[in-house]
Amino acid sequence: MMDLFSRTAFDCSELITKAYSTSFSLGIRTLNKKYHGPIYAIYGFVRYADEIVDTFHDHDKQDLLKRFKADTYQAIEEKISLNPVLHSFQQIVNEYQIDTKLIDAFLYSMEMDLDKKSYKDEDYKTYIYGSAEVVGLMCLKVFCDGDEAEYQKLLTPARHLGSAFQKVNFLRDIKSDFDERGRVYFPDVDFNNFTSEDKKAIEKDIKADFKASLIGIKALPKDARAGVYLAYIYYTALFKKITGLSHTRIKTERIRVPDLNKLLLLIRCYFLHKLNMIV
Repeated sequence: MMDLFSRTAFDCSELITKAYSTSFSLGIRTLNKKYHGPIYAIYGFVRYADEIVDTFHDHDKQDLLKRFKADTYQAIEEKISLNPVLHSFQQIVNEYQIDTKLIDAFLYSMEMDLDKKSYKDEDYKTYIYGSAEVVGLMCLKVFCDGDEAEYQKLLTPARHLGSAFQKVNFLRDIKSDFDERGRVYFPDVDFNNFTSEDKKAIEKDIKADFKASLIGIKALPKDARAGVYLAYIYYTALFKKITGLSHTRIKTERIRVPDLNKLLLLIRCYFLHKLNMIV
């Protein structure tokens, strides 16, 4: 019966992923099936933590996050939780020996979101590491499946990829982050005086991250490569769309890639993978 309990817990994480992110769900679908459950579990965990700080405005977010954090570590230690999201996550943490320092960094970034509205350079780097880079490293732990040498070899490119994704998200969401939460993540950027030069400097930084990530994607285990590459080409497509718009345009609307385009990217990625032509 424990198998049934665990299976339904993973089903919950899958449901959460598909409800919250079509692009991430497409990426998972391109991975080998053995990775689906673990990556759904990781996404479900980070998604719910993010919901606490971004959405629950009528509740005590600090208390909710504190309880979520305590419940997370208790679940990992006891190897069980009645919270299905935490139960599936702890199982993956324990099975793949995901370092709790990665979880510490992630939850610290969520705590930063509770009260920080603007960021200096060091805080910005800390936030990106915890909110995005470590999530990629958790997934990398799954992909490497106990091969520590391979994990260490791919660690730096994986961090660059997570960093690029998060910075693109910040540009895409710059309006909603400021209007709804009063946040501006980019260091020394004033939303009310956001300039073309600000945008170009951010884009230059993102391009460098994308470039540094490619070597890691190419070296990933074949069963994982297509899914990560799909995420890469989706985000580069979104980034290209953003770079083609003025700094004033992205201040007034949220830029997105239409679902049809996402499907076409998926088909392209599938055939490149089958022909062994990814990057």
